Amino acid sequence: MSATPGTVRVASVQFAAQFTPSADVFFDRVATYVRSAGDYGADFVCFPEHFTLQLLSGEATMVPASEAIHRLTGHTDALKERLVALARAHDINIIGGSHATIGDDGKARNVTYVALRDGTLHARDKLHPTPDEKSVWAISGGGSAEPVETDRGPIGVMICYDSEFPEMGRHLTDAGAKLFFVPYCTDTRHGHLRVRYCCHARTVENQCYVVTSGLVGTVPNVANMDINFAQSAVLTPSDHAFARDGIAAEATENAETMIIADIDMAPLDSARERGSVRNLHDRRPELYRVAWTPRDG
Repeated sequence: MSATPGTVRVASVQFAAQFTPSADVFFDRVATYVRSAGDYGADFVCFPEHFTLQLLSGEATMVPASEAIHRLTGHTDALKERLVALARAHDINIIGGSHATIGDDGKARNVTYVALRDGTLHARDKLHPTPDEKSVWAISGGGSAEPVETDRGPIGVMICYDSEFPEMGRHLTDAGAKLFFVPYCTDTRHGHLRVRYCCHARTVENQCYVVTSGLVGTVPNVANMDINFAQSAVLTPSDHAFARDGIAAEATENAETMIIADIDMAPLDSARERGSVRNLHDRRPELYRVAWTPRDG
């Protein structure tokens, strides 16, 4: 069931937050989806942002939000080891959602671990923590945004709120990425639509593909993670060679599921050179290179 030559098969897991009595239960659920995606011949499988927070739900009492990231950090090594082992065992590249953890510098960051099927592991920090992440969990933004080199070309990772900043998508595009993964976690339809609309915009302005993976469900006993809303999707540019609505695949909203799509990279080059619009070619960066400072208020 592998993809046809010239295409990349992507899978997006719309993972549910739920009571998790032990870390093994969580990792078994992750393994089930990785195995399934591998059986379907997917080159990549992506999980949602903050999907590891449910590891705290099995605690005897609710962990205060101020202590949550410190507790989660105790699971970081196991998460990295499991993702690497699963990627190698099932011959697939895993975009491991995101995991809030304390780094060697003592700062909390929201990190996506990308485990490649060659056994290597890469980390990409969220650059733009939300106001809630900063105020409740003291999460700091990362300091660089570079593509991850894979056997199917360079990929970009934008964690949720990152997708709402066009500069980041353009930087990753200029660095060679044509395929982006966006793990996200939003509590309301409003938040979900912010991510969705911005990801659609990134496909138009950068003539690229974007795979979104959202968290759904509710989980007891985890502070600051009350409800989740998502409708994960594989998004395409809006032009003749692509899906009519710019959606190659879309999940049923708020249901745990996995979606799979084959995306052909060749039409991206054609669209950039001969498309109805040629956003990358027609840029005029000379008009907005001058540094500017936002006005107060």
